[in-house]
Amino acid sequence: MPPASPVKSGPLRSEQIILFRIGEQLFALSSSSVQEVRGADSLSGGARELTAPGVEKVRQFVRRGHNTLFLVSGAVHFGLDAPDGILAFVLRNTRTALLVDSIEKMTAMTRLQALPLSFCHEERQWYRGLTALDQNVVPVVHPEGFLSPEELALLDAALEPVENPAEEGAEGTELAQ
Repeated sequence: MPPASPVKSGPLRSEQIILFRIGEQLFALSSSSVQEVRGADSLSGGARELTAPGVEKVRQFVRRGHNTLFLVSGAVHFGLDAPDGILAFVLRNTRTALLVDSIEKMTAMTRLQALPLSFCHEERQWYRGLTALDQNVVPVVHPEGFLSPEELALLDAALEPVENPAEEGAEGTELAQ
């Protein structure tokens, strides 16, 4: 009887990722989770200052139509000793623009390894897993992990009220009567 042939798995699925740097640290992010890449200056040119105690990684926000986009310092978020980045990744389906230093390259990832148990705190929300690329282990970030629901609530509470001149005029009229 001939030996059983080894079971072949299907073709490896690949995912397009963006390798980027914050300080000296290399990270990966699914390219499908990035809506646009902009210079931080072009995005922060229309940004307004924001102070939300407990959310020091966000110091600015931008209003885009009815949506508010929070500019998250990648360096502060990851606890890295680096200045705020010069590029902003506007993340799809979030209210986050992530400030990063540079884009290393775009490439494909074929394997995503689960996080080791040593990742046991908030970083479990930050990362989808780890991947090996060019003899390096690279953390793959989770786009929804930059701002928790609690942090979003604190940021929303710190926002200035939307100015509406029509309502202000109506209030002034009521006071005069």
